[in-house]
Amino acid sequence: MANAVLVIDMLRGFLEEGCPLYGGEKVRRIVPNIQRLLEKETTQGSKIFFVCDSHDADDLEFKMFPPHCIAGTAESEVIPELAKSPGEIVSKKRYSAFYGTDLEEKLKKLKPDKVIVCGVLTNICVMHTVADARNRDYKVEIPVDCVASPDEAAHRFALEHMEKVLGAELV
Repeated sequence: MANAVLVIDMLRGFLEEGCPLYGGEKVRRIVPNIQRLLEKETTQGSKIFFVCDSHDADDLEFKMFPPHCIAGTAESEVIPELAKSPGEIVSKKRYSAFYGTDLEEKLKKLKPDKVIVCGVLTNICVMHTVADARNRDYKVEIPVDCVASPDEAAHRFALEHMEKVLGAELV
């Protein structure tokens, strides 16, 4: 059985300067690590899912965060460094890759050995996706060099929470 790799929000809106939620170099440093992960997993027959924020222009999330990654804009596109990798786009409007998407149905058909979660932000969309995957009884693995947040304390908290509370394996 193959693995499923969920690449969370590796989008221009979070990884390119000038965007309102640009995460800075702390976030950009994981790009080469994710490239290597995708190359390795692809050669092993894993299925890659690019999970992408794709908000409506009037999304209620914009009461908490500046407008970002609006559907159809450049911000909602996978960064060029990863866009060449074979994978399927899953558009989301909330933190979890499962909420309001067809990801659950896709994974049920795939029956992966494990779900590998990488991307940004560790303490928001990555953690909420991991929680929902674990609530669905998937074995979850998080390569720690493939997740990031500009807030180091929140990043560390999220990693510890995903390991100790949610039961994800940190590798």
